[in-house]
Amino acid sequence: MSKTLDAVVEISRSVGSFLKSEQEKILATDIEMKGRSNDLVSRADKEAEKRFVTFLANLYPDSGFIAEEGTSEKKGEELNWIIDPLDGTTNYLYGIPCYCTSVALVKNGELILGVIYDPEMDACFTAEKGQGAFLNGKKISVSSQENIAHALIATGFPYDDADRQRIYLDILGEVNRQTRGIRRLGSAALDMAYVACGRFDAFYEYGLQPWDVAAGAIIIREAGGVVSDFKGGDEFLFGRTLACSNKSLHGNVLGFLKDW
Repeated sequence: MSKTLDAVVEISRSVGSFLKSEQEKILATDIEMKGRSNDLVSRADKEAEKRFVTFLANLYPDSGFIAEEGTSEKKGEELNWIIDPLDGTTNYLYGIPCYCTSVALVKNGELILGVIYDPEMDACFTAEKGQGAFLNGKKISVSSQENIAHALIATGFPYDDADRQRIYLDILGEVNRQTRGIRRLGSAALDMAYVACGRFDAFYEYGLQPWDVAAGAIIIREAGGVVSDFKGGDEFLFGRTLACSNKSLHGNVLGFLKDW
């Protein structure tokens, strides 16, 4: 897998460089609405995904794809790539330097490789199953924080489920009262990468898609952390709820989410 990881890092850096160079060229006419006004997609987003799919399809011709913009509908029998070509699209379109690419490889339903690349910080988070997690080649691990009162927590806000927003805001208030604080970056993949390297102690969010969380999940696990759905199970990839943290704090995080 190491050669595969090197290849994914190569294409991630290439696509990241493309996205960074295109950011200043974006015009209002380049922005499309996929749904509500805060669910945006740009031409750069679509082009980035095409570049990933073309490169990775050549790397493993029999592999399939689960990709946000639907560039390829092909499903592989054994190998499938899960791609978010631009996580943090709204940040990107508004010139906020907090976005990334996210690529994971699944083999027979198991996550085996993940790469998250932040072009603005030139930060490449990588992991392959059983080999640990790394940031620009340096080994990383989740935080050692054991006290939830001293924990810094990241989250995101669901915007496509109005009926649950009040519950989510109640949880947010409780988390804010019992921890050191809350951050909202606007990129779930980077939130998870920051948990993996100990910048955040935990992250939770509802409404996420597989391409938002796949790479981050294996990176966190290889960094010694825990990833689950809100009930503590393994349905986070397609189940739309995700909580992650170090092992000491995970019970506390799930406790905040018990009424979800």
